[in-house]
Amino acid sequence: MTFHSILFRTAEDRAKEDVREAPDHFADLNLDQIIDAITAGKEEYDLKPFFYAPSRDTETVAYRHDVMRDLEGPALRERIESFAQQMRGMRGHLSHASKRRHRFEKARWFLDAVDLYCDAVSRLDRDLFAADVKAQGFLAFREYLSAYARSDRFTSLMAHTKTLKRELSSVTYCVLMRDNSVTVRRCESESDYSTDVLATFAKFKQGAVKGYAVDFSDLPDINHIEAKVLDFVAQLYPEIFLELGAYCNENGDYADGVLTAFDREVQFYLSYLDYVSTFKRAGLPICYPGSSNESKDVHANDSFDFALAHKLLAAGTPVVCNDFFLKGKERIIIVSGPNQGGKTTFARTFGQLHYLAALGCPVAGRDAQLWLSDRIFTHFEKEESLDNLRGKLEDDLVRIHQTLQSATSDSVIIMNEMFTSTTASDASALAKRVMERIIRLDALCVFVTFIDELASMSEKTVSMVSTVAPENPAVRTYKVIRMRADGLAYAISIAEKYRLTYERLKERLGP
Repeated sequence: MTFHSILFRTAEDRAKEDVREAPDHFADLNLDQIIDAITAGKEEYDLKPFFYAPSRDTETVAYRHDVMRDLEGPALRERIESFAQQMRGMRGHLSHASKRRHRFEKARWFLDAVDLYCDAVSRLDRDLFAADVKAQGFLAFREYLSAYARSDRFTSLMAHTKTLKRELSSVTYCVLMRDNSVTVRRCESESDYSTDVLATFAKFKQGAVKGYAVDFSDLPDINHIEAKVLDFVAQLYPEIFLELGAYCNENGDYADGVLTAFDREVQFYLSYLDYVSTFKRAGLPICYPGSSNESKDVHANDSFDFALAHKLLAAGTPVVCNDFFLKGKERIIIVSGPNQGGKTTFARTFGQLHYLAALGCPVAGRDAQLWLSDRIFTHFEKEESLDNLRGKLEDDLVRIHQTLQSATSDSVIIMNEMFTSTTASDASALAKRVMERIIRLDALCVFVTFIDELASMSEKTVSMVSTVAPENPAVRTYKVIRMRADGLAYAISIAEKYRLTYERLKERLGP
């Protein structure tokens, strides 16, 4: 079993980790907020590029699902996090070594860093051998780790490191200070009288007394006097310190590249699991979605916007979940309804679900089946910019043209409230032209609009409407349901609230 990466199923997939810029749609879908929250506190791992590279390969998605499921087991997760902690300690020692001035001080920090590395590898090898893992990624990694931990390269590195540490621990010396001179020499079996002194004065101790002991400095850098003493000690034990210098020169590349990559890549899973655990604790559903790059039948039940839910939970506000589905020839969801009714949030949720599914991550919902797109395109309202000197309508048209030129039948398109700066008749005409192009593309699309008639343009379109409370149309339910958009439901609700329906007027006017 060949191990390539805990994150990338094949060597070819790994090339995608070089993506450094977030996709264009990130801000529109609030994915930037989501990824910022996921990676917060783990900047040392540079995780964001992993979240910028979705996949269309169903096997890669399944590979990541299996790894994530294994890591949901507390025993395995604890072992992986212990390994990560030791590796962080190792990097901390290397960082200290790089900042030290004295050669032997630098060498000792380096030696301790290698020692931490050897212990981390040996411990993880033992832990994974005893762990119940099922994911192909972990099975292959366990096999690779076992072979590496028993290789001549690693066993000789570990033996050399332990031996050198023992030799350094055996170094003893005396420092004699007289007037302005300091003498350093080997110990000559001098007696340690500290125990006798403490025992002698112990009988005079009555209750709590003031301590007069002086603490030595524990600063990480040695001062000039300590540095000179260290030079003298090295002269007293030349063989050991020559070996220490040779050790550092020979083992500059001691860390195995596959293991250091694993240490970084596994944080992709751990950070994501930490993020979704917040929603799970609040009782919100999280699921591993089905995914396909062949069938465009998609659905999600009890889904929600991660970014919005994160804010609502912090404020103690309930989170409203929604469902959707497209089947057969259906491709486009036309979302209409009153303002501030959850239409834009629904559109963002649709985009988030499809993007996160392509990363191989669990998504918001009780269950879901999603499309692995080649790209997600979004069109959300933007303020006029002095940079391009375009008016709002012109800017809408230019951006939509760019989207329709680049999108394919494998894309996901999310349009939110287009052409609001023009007349209703012009907006309707332009929106229908855009819809005709999307229908011909056969791409999946969510189209948030106030133009109800778009929902009946084709067999590929379905209508969903954001609803209000029946007893009070001023109250939004934030539920977006599949129903016919006739432009009357909201008006009837308002008329009902103010007793202006035909029946109520008849009652009030009398016979």
